[in-house]
Amino acid sequence: MIKGLIFAAVFLFGGSSGWEEISLYGLQENTTPEQEIRIILEERDAQIKQLVGPAGTEHSEEQREKLQQIINGMIDFRRMASEALRGHFDEIESVEREEFIDLFSKIVRDQSMNRLDIYRAEVSYNEIEVEESEALVKTVVKLDNVQTPVHYTMVREEGEWRITDMIIDEVSTTGSYQRQFQSIIRQRGFDALMESLRRRASRI
Repeated sequence: MIKGLIFAAVFLFGGSSGWEEISLYGLQENTTPEQEIRIILEERDAQIKQLVGPAGTEHSEEQREKLQQIINGMIDFRRMASEALRGHFDEIESVEREEFIDLFSKIVRDQSMNRLDIYRAEVSYNEIEVEESEALVKTVVKLDNVQTPVHYTMVREEGEWRITDMIIDEVSTTGSYQRQFQSIIRQRGFDALMESLRRRASRI
């Protein structure tokens, strides 16, 4: 059950599109990349929990918009979309490519707000592995006394760490999208996939 809840949220703890709003307290000149990632994610975790509040909290539209920004702002949607459409992304026209990224990110952002209770889960950061500009963050999420491993892959671009995938109980989120999209393309073609995404996005 917890896996389904986390997938419904898509990305459990992302970053803020308002990067400047995060204090990044504790980042010093000699802070290691591993420490930097932990501080950034833990501060965002705290910010999300503060906005979500305890069970039963009613959220205003302004609060929901801010939560969506924080949850999704650290995701590299272009890279994620490219991987989800592997084998086709570089072959389609640039106009279609940009529309795909826009539709994909819009749907992901909307899904991330489906179950706000998931963001009350306890997160333990067990291991952070960094190799040059890439990182793997291994966490364990505890919700309703059920523990689930949730791992992030991240890249550092232009001085910022960005999330490119989340692996929940050894299942890649990006890989799941990729399998869905490839199935539609094989059966009905790329145009059918785009039309399906347009319909889904129009209901948001």
